[in-house]
Amino acid sequence: MAIENDLAPPGRPALRERMNSVLRHDVPSSIVVFLVALPLSLGIAVASGAPVEAGLIAAVIGGIVAGFLGGSVLQVSGPAAGLTVVVAESINQFGWRTTCFIVVAAGVLQILFGLSRVARAALAVAPVVVHAMLAGIGLTIALQQVHVLLGGASQSSAWRNITQLPQQVLHLHAWDAAIGLVVVAIMIGWRRVPKRLAAVPGPLVAVLVATVLSLVLPTDVERIVLNGSLFDAIALPRIPDGGWAAVALMVLTIALIASVESLLSAVAIDKMHDGKRTDFDRELIGQGAANVLSGLAGGLPVTGVIVRSATNVAAGARSRASAILHGVWLLIFSVVLASLVQQIPLAALAGLLIVIGIQLVKLAHIKLAKRTGDLLIYASTILGVIFLNLLEGVLIGLALAFALLLWRVVRIHVHAQQAPGSEQWVVRIDGSCTFLALPRLTGELGKVPAGADVTVEMTVDFLDHAAFEALEEWVRQQENGGGSVHFVEIGSARMADATAGPPARGMGRAIWDDLLGPWRNEGVQGDRVTAGVAAYHRSHAHVVRPHLDELRDRQDPDSFFLTCADSRIVPNVITNSGPGDLFTVRNVGNLVPVSGDPSVEAALLFALAELDVRSVVVCGHSSCGAMKALHSGAAAGPEIDAWLAHAAPSLERFRRGHPVALAARAAGFGEVDQLSMVNVAVQLETLRAHPAVLERGATVTGLFFDIASARVVEVTVDGIAQIDERGQRRVLEPA
Repeated sequence: MAIENDLAPPGRPALRERMNSVLRHDVPSSIVVFLVALPLSLGIAVASGAPVEAGLIAAVIGGIVAGFLGGSVLQVSGPAAGLTVVVAESINQFGWRTTCFIVVAAGVLQILFGLSRVARAALAVAPVVVHAMLAGIGLTIALQQVHVLLGGASQSSAWRNITQLPQQVLHLHAWDAAIGLVVVAIMIGWRRVPKRLAAVPGPLVAVLVATVLSLVLPTDVERIVLNGSLFDAIALPRIPDGGWAAVALMVLTIALIASVESLLSAVAIDKMHDGKRTDFDRELIGQGAANVLSGLAGGLPVTGVIVRSATNVAAGARSRASAILHGVWLLIFSVVLASLVQQIPLAALAGLLIVIGIQLVKLAHIKLAKRTGDLLIYASTILGVIFLNLLEGVLIGLALAFALLLWRVVRIHVHAQQAPGSEQWVVRIDGSCTFLALPRLTGELGKVPAGADVTVEMTVDFLDHAAFEALEEWVRQQENGGGSVHFVEIGSARMADATAGPPARGMGRAIWDDLLGPWRNEGVQGDRVTAGVAAYHRSHAHVVRPHLDELRDRQDPDSFFLTCADSRIVPNVITNSGPGDLFTVRNVGNLVPVSGDPSVEAALLFALAELDVRSVVVCGHSSCGAMKALHSGAAAGPEIDAWLAHAAPSLERFRRGHPVALAARAAGFGEVDQLSMVNVAVQLETLRAHPAVLERGATVTGLFFDIASARVVEVTVDGIAQIDERGQRRVLEPA
């Protein structure tokens, strides 16, 4: 995969513009991100049990390398709280230098992920599991750091951190606790300070205040210890002596968590700006390269960090220069001002990490999990992460998520009941009909008396052989008892196809193609009308019947609908209406003759007077043969010419520059379609002036169906308007 350099200028003017943008936007934002990243990097290193310098090394390399090579322009990378628990476990199990080797291997694996173009597959992890994983990590960090804040040391497990907490409270170090609580208070209250003051990062203020207090007050607190300079901390990783299965599992764990966290962070950052979208494969390559270098230099694992990235966007960054520069500032600080780091109390970083850990538990995520029915997955994942380990907790969450998904997808609704006032039984089967549904299916079928006449309404999208055989056996028993079974197959999975090959889920689009598609797309041989009637009886006559049953003795249409006789116009489809909604009249050119032909007027009077219709619609269409003949003036035969004479006023108004024609021309319609729209407008004027329409106050509406786009345009007496999916009108003005 080629890695483009987004910083490479295309030319001198562009270079000047780019440099101005970097100086105005990226340099200031990089300083803000640097101030946020510094205390976080130190705190994460301490919480992981790694050398403090490892956090700074990872922050520098993450900012510069991942910032330069990554696929997200505004994402900022570095050590992340989400990997703290895993790194601590790795250090405890393998030691620090072997953990550095694991980080290198994880980076190589991430590069392979990116090169194999599977980055988007990482996004297939259920979001509820990711949210719960982060919450579990946050609570684990908080439980660990409470002991440090109180002047003690974190325990080996979450359970011990909980059970030993009362003892730690009884033996707390007052000054450590006070300094830690000051940091917590500042972090919590910083969101309420004035906007101008809030521009200064809260974590930096909290750590600075705590450090100053620890220096001016008569305290004896434990502080950060640096073993030499940043360059002295650089050490090659150690190759494991054995236990390669455990090492490989840790490599995979770090690679997957770092990848998923980076990709999810990139997705979130993309929603915060309007610039270039993330190249996910490139992002994994950039993250992997940063981890390889960080591990080789003795640094923590690197991942995209949502806190720093969101700060970067909010501070006004425009390019990847901000992330790169923040790494440069961290490097300069670590080399020149490293002695200042050793003045920071451990309790201050503990307070910082407690707040960050608690903030990983999002109330919005819990509410979302409750609304979506995923609260059990969320709670189980958190408990697994806290009391087992990160990998086992995530695996528990994924297993539960998959089980819930399987239950939701294959769940089937089966209901058998006797039709009211009849001996006929109706069995409705809706969903995926699989072997898992057999207990429910056979139980409901068993309610039907032997020998009864039954209609089985199947709205099924998947039918496997086991379910098919169960249905077939039940049908045989019913027929042997003297009954009959009639199948109505509304869904996309059909009984006739169940034994023709492996079962496959039918897509909903196939149902619509079957209902709305023309005969020529179905490969029907012989009498197509008869075949169509048979398909109607087989698939949806049963669905239409209840609606028609209400109208068996009367009709109650909503609208009088006049349209062209053209076979491409299907009024009920383009108006999303059903049986009994439209009183439809069709003729060539959708004309309303003023005299000489009473057919349209008779239908109109019947609809208005007898059916109490209060809406009258005229619908024209594109590529109308009648309008083509009218526009060309060519003779089409005595009968057709006599009929098209009723449209002569439309042609005259079109030639005089009717405003509807001007609006249609500005919208890109050709002359014949412009004439069709003018014709609709003229028929509207004729209908609005009709005495019966005036007497009953009926509304008169014009429509135009554009066949090529399958869109409907509204036509008025003096213009046209688009109708969007929400029913809103947008008037199209003449050029």
